[in-house]
Amino acid sequence: MYSTKRNTLLLFTSSIVALLCSCNKEFKSDNYTAYFGGEVTNPTNPYVLFCKDAEVIDSVKIDANNRFFIKFDSLAPGLYTFKNEPEFQSVYFDKNDSIMVRINARDFDNSIIFCGRGDQKNNFLMEMYMKNEDDRSKIFDVFDYDVAAFTKNIDSSYASKKKFYATKKEAIKWSEDFDTYAQAALNFHHYSKKEIYPMAHQMRTGEDVLEKLPKNYYDYRKDINYNDVRLSNYAPFVTYLSHMLNNVAAIHYHNHYTPVDMALRTNINKLNIADTLIKNKTVKNTILNNIAFTYLLEDQNMVNNQIFLETYHKYSTDRSKKNEILKIGNAIQLLKIGNELPKMELVDRHDKLISSDDFTKKKTVIFLWTDNLSSHMMAAHKKVMTLQAKYPDYQFIGINLDKDQGKWKTQLSKLNSEGIIELRCTNFEDLKANWAIMKVHRTIVLDSNGKIKNAFTNLFDVNFEKEL
Repeated sequence: MYSTKRNTLLLFTSSIVALLCSCNKEFKSDNYTAYFGGEVTNPTNPYVLFCKDAEVIDSVKIDANNRFFIKFDSLAPGLYTFKNEPEFQSVYFDKNDSIMVRINARDFDNSIIFCGRGDQKNNFLMEMYMKNEDDRSKIFDVFDYDVAAFTKNIDSSYASKKKFYATKKEAIKWSEDFDTYAQAALNFHHYSKKEIYPMAHQMRTGEDVLEKLPKNYYDYRKDINYNDVRLSNYAPFVTYLSHMLNNVAAIHYHNHYTPVDMALRTNINKLNIADTLIKNKTVKNTILNNIAFTYLLEDQNMVNNQIFLETYHKYSTDRSKKNEILKIGNAIQLLKIGNELPKMELVDRHDKLISSDDFTKKKTVIFLWTDNLSSHMMAAHKKVMTLQAKYPDYQFIGINLDKDQGKWKTQLSKLNSEGIIELRCTNFEDLKANWAIMKVHRTIVLDSNGKIKNAFTNLFDVNFEKEL
């Protein structure tokens, strides 16, 4: 398959090849000029974003021929990210690299191939990424194996990829800095499987294998540099840390805890361990933010959110305006029982702007939906139609999270939403910042005065009707 993709790339137009040649003429020994461009077929967004450590440093519009091109007068060597939202992937630049990429956005990762100066090491990262993805899709049944069979299976897979890594390293002769990412791509997927195994095995088979693990099973942890700032936003490292913290922070004797309390205790454990383990502030803040965002995405308990955030704020030194956790924490503070619902601008099916302040002051249920989750969309509307019949004193407001007004109206024409006030969110970032919306399953209940009765509930909770 890979050779087929490479042959396809040879057709990547003579203009691109000419551009690469002209780029090389501009390189000087004392500058850091670099180039990045390519072709995005079936783009999902009109722009390609170029990012470093989650910060957008440049954006370029895709032209009528689906191409984009950026020249950097000075680009520090290192790992970057390019996005055609919602998809993204990594690209590594050495000094004066001139990299072109071809992408089919409908099959983003599978279609990516690089050419130009600096292509070989990036194609290695993509090959390693796809090998790990293929391995991930096959690993679930392997978690059922006993310790010896599991270890044999993953060690065999690791040995094969290590040989691939060694061959490419010798052939490409990449830099020591790039080798940090190459080794991370190789090692952390393997380490993640080892971290997941005890928990996954017990979940799938009911057997606790912790006492059966070899004494040296976790020895690799001793060799990991948890403070390497270069890896703080690199997916294999961040994913590994997430699995490791899940493993280490797990509470094994918990029969007297509710699932909600268990989640809180476990995630506070993660914060405590991360604070002890990681000393570099940049890496620590990234990991703390990752733990917090994941927890707040799952938990919708007002009291527990506040307890969790108190611990998070104790350890995090990230006070930037771009910190998502600070925004979410501030929003949660405003969503206390008895408060007014923070103002949001929405739009109705007639393209008229509607303020949430203008909602009729009566008992209200606000639910969310998106065309991207069709099963939830249908189930939510079906549930609301049932609730309307049982609770006629309530108004039910459905807020769509999709960007396209036309597609939303088309979808509405197919839905049974009689009696439901259907609106669309015009800016999801504002909704997230004002109402702490992080998942589509959130439901907000207002009292007869339009004040918050419960801003963190769920239509499908077995006890939801007690809210009404």
